[in-house]
Amino acid sequence: QVQLIESGGGLVQAGGSLRLSCATTGRAYTMGWFRQAPGKEREFVATITWNDNSTRYADSVKGRFTISRDNAKNTMYLLMNSLKPEDTAVYYCAARNIGGISTTPQMYGYWGQGTQVTVSS
Repeated sequence: QVQLIESGGGLVQAGGSLRLSCATTGRAYTMGWFRQAPGKEREFVATITWNDNSTRYADSVKGRFTISRDNAKNTMYLLMNSLKPEDTAVYYCAARNIGGISTTPQMYGYWGQGTQVTVSS
């Protein structure tokens, strides 16, 4: 069983930066970040594999966000730069116990409680 605990959300002005963290209590293979804005479906943000740290990003965040992980600390990070008001959402950490890249929420079996990110204009 894997438990995920997110931290690092908050309120920031447009153009600012935030770093989200996701600590796991068990071993996780592929991990990812998703977000959900009010009235919208949960959408993929970024994902990273366990063995070779392969990454993939949503087009909307490519070049601004960086996903990384420290397997020794069982922690994943999302560094968000040049934030825009449209990045405002609840951000969720997700994990699964198999490898490979996946951008589909249904392919992740473990989820954190979510952390709010609000970007003001």
